[in-house]
Parts: sequence; structure tokens; C-alpha cells
Amino acid sequence: MSAAAESLVLRDARVGDRVTDILITNGRIVKMADDIRSHSDDVSLDGRWVIPGLWDEHVHFSQWALKTRRLDVSTATSARHAAQLVHDALAAAGPLAVDDDGRPLTFVANGFRDGTWPDAPNLADLDAAGGGAPIVLISSDLHSVWLNTVALELFGHAGHPTGLIRETAAFAIENLVNAVPDSVLDPMVNEAATDAAARGIVGIVDFEMAWNRESWERRMTGGFDAVRVEFGIYSEHIDRAIAEGLHTGQRLSELLTVGRHKVITDGSLGTRTAFCFDEYPGMAGQPDSRGLLVVPPDELAAHLRRSSSAGISPAVHAIGDAANTHVLDTFEALGITRGRIEHAQLVTDADIARFAALGVEASVQPEHAMDDRDIADTFWPGRTAHAFVLRSFVDAGVRLVLGSDAPVAPLDPWFAIASAVGRTRDGREPWHVEQALSAAEALRASTRTDVAVGEIADLAVVELDPFTSPPEALRAPTVAGTLVGGRWTHRTL
Repeated sequence: MSAAAESLVLRDARVGDRVTDILITNGRIVKMADDIRSHSDDVSLDGRWVIPGLWDEHVHFSQWALKTRRLDVSTATSARHAAQLVHDALAAAGPLAVDDDGRPLTFVANGFRDGTWPDAPNLADLDAAGGGAPIVLISSDLHSVWLNTVALELFGHAGHPTGLIRETAAFAIENLVNAVPDSVLDPMVNEAATDAAARGIVGIVDFEMAWNRESWERRMTGGFDAVRVEFGIYSEHIDRAIAEGLHTGQRLSELLTVGRHKVITDGSLGTRTAFCFDEYPGMAGQPDSRGLLVVPPDELAAHLRRSSSAGISPAVHAIGDAANTHVLDTFEALGITRGRIEHAQLVTDADIARFAALGVEASVQPEHAMDDRDIADTFWPGRTAHAFVLRSFVDAGVRLVLGSDAPVAPLDPWFAIASAVGRTRDGREPWHVEQALSAAEALRASTRTDVAVGEIADLAVVELDPFTSPPEALRAPTVAGTLVGGRWTHRTL
């Protein structure tokens, strides 16, 4: 990455309807005019659009970096198909990789979506896929894992009847298979961040399920400088964060900021564990027929009372409508005014109004609506008018912020913007198009600054008009440059 110039002029930059020069000094925009004198570091944009740099407000960055190196089974149309993809990958790889003691290494794949499969994940298919290797398939939503018999024994679940493990136990297994040496992971993270910068990204909110302060400080000391990072804190680490005097919004360095307290209150739609008022079809009378409430009201209140009193604001995962009500009830009871709900996928009209009244931000991932539209139609029948709502939030005055939840969806804000605007993908008819946003609204929900005098120079330079281009074009724009604090992190100009 290039060092920031003391002064930089972007010539002939298109900002909205205006073409102007932009003077950046010490990382901030100090002048926008047509008469800026020449500087040693002048860059002609030739009328390209300049927009605020993009943020991905919800990622699991280490998992995203790891996923880019793993088999993707998201195209599997059945359990047997997924197992065959694993079999083919293992066969192509040749002899099994082994550790220093000669034991086969765990084979990990990502992305299975079993919600609409004609068959269920099972031991027979996955055992047949690999000759003696432990196999772990991580679901697309991260809320379940599918293991073969060897892996079940390795990870302490010997005798499990199907190999499909959900929620807390699944997270524990994911943490184990994702635990790779820093010397291996950090170069992957650097590469993923460089790729993010090439998409116009200037910042991420990292909700990796670990204590991340030292990880990011180590990377930045080692030269990581592609994006800004705001790191989340899970409940098991809140006492440590308080002891270290951390609070939300605190800047630990130019690029590293303390984020929010992350609590996962329910499951997911894809795993049929999102906590809902209504039972899931075909599950009447079964345990957890309405999903799982992982953190009950008293426990959630205790967690948030502890963190909010220390200045650490909440970011609470809630997907089902009952889970969203549960979180809003807790925010209201505690008087929390800077709350954020992550995902908010199924929300009642009454609770949309409460989001606005309580000042709660909705951190949503529009690409999930495209991934899960068929699952939603199947498992939330008659309720999808209240699923993945965007327009309803905006019209109610709720502040939206957009993200990817990578590796659940690709770490690319343009995918989120395109899905928010078009409500479609892959040539299909738009799904609940009444919930679409304008491009300007989607961009505003994907940025934190403006292109204006006095603002930090976190900018993206793009070849297309981001305000009028059709959704399919927004999925693949050419980003000619990205600046973080006036420093180029990506440049093709």
C-alpha cells in the first residue's frame, strides 16, 4: 500500500451531478473546487464517480479468509450431492494429508444449505465420501455442522445418529477447525483485506467468535493497513474488555476501533432455529418447534446491563420475530438508546415501529434474502411480507446499516446494494419488490462518511454511475481506486 501524501488532488471527480477537483490534506477533504492549484500528487479521474468508501457492517473475517481456501458446497442440491462433491475433492487431492503423528487432517468444506433438500444430512452419505479422513461441513449460515463418523469421534460426539449438530455445539466445532496458526491465517487475512479494498471497502465490523484485540493489533503492527477494523466483543470476553477499560467507539489506533457487545439470542432460518411466534411447518408438537431462544430474557438483561454500564453498546443477533421482540423488550426495559439488532430478518409491524421509537439500528444483510427466499417461502409461509424488510424500516425512520455476514454471503457491499435495490439475483423475478431501496438509500446504509469538505478522505472511485445503474450492473462495478484517510489502498488509475 502506498503511504498517504501530505496533499493529494483528485482532478475531475464526479460527485453526484457535479464534476470538481478534490483537495485532500492530511487525510481529510479540505477543498472541493475547480480552481485548486497543481500539486505534486495530482490524479486525474476523468469524470469517474467518487463516493464515500464502503463499510461491511457485519463480517466474520477470519472465517471469510479461511472459506476462500476451502471446498464450497453451496451448489449441492441434496445431501448425497454434497457428499459426492466432498468425495470428488478428496479423490482429486490424492493421498490424505496427515499431521506430524500420521493422523489424517480434518477436511473442511463450507456452504451447505439443507433447508430445501429432498434428503437430510446423514452419516451414510458422508462416511462414504472420504476414506478415513475426518470430514466437517459447515452450513452456509454457520449455525450447523455435518460430520462423518471419524469427525464425530474426534470432536467428542461419538454415537451421534446423523452427524448434524446445531447451534452452540456447532460453534464449538467451528472454532476448533478454524484454529489455524497465526503464521498461516494472517497472510490469508491480508489477502482477503486487499481483495476487499479492491471492492471499494474502507472498513469492516468484525464479529469473529474470539477475543480479537491482540489479533488485529498484531496484524497492524505487521503491516496490515488495507481497511479500518471495528471489532466486536462476545459475552465471554466482556469482563476482560471492561478490565482493559474498553468502550464502544474507542480508537486504539488509526485503523482499529472498539466495537459492540455481540450476543446471539436465537438460531437461523436455514437451520430452522430462528425463534418465531409460529411453529415451523412439519414440526408441530416437537421440541423447539418454534426455534431456539439461546439466551433467555433474564440472562440477556444481565449481559447487557453489565456491558452497557461500562460504555459498551449492544449488537444483538435476532432473526425470528419472537427473538426480535425479546431483544426490543430488553432494550426498552434497560433504557438502552444505542442498541443495534443484527439480521432482524422477520419482524412484526409493531416491532418495526419500536425499532424507530427506541432508536435501534437494524444491521441487515440484503443478500441473505436472495439466498434464503425459497427457504423463507417454505418455512415462513404467509409471513414473508415481514421478512427481510428494508423499505418498511426506512419508511418508519429506522437507521439501516448493510453488511454481508461473510462467509455466509460474499464480503462485497456491492452484492448487498444490488440485492437491496433489485430484490433479485440470477435472473429470477424480484422477491417482495415492495421492500426495495433506492440506490442512494442503499449506498447511504453502506457508508459512514460523505464526500464533503471536512470529512475524512475514506473514498471509492468507480467507473459506473452508482445511482442509476441497474442492479445487475451494481453487482460487478469496476472500482478504480480506494482511499483510507487519503491513502491509496487500491488503485488502477
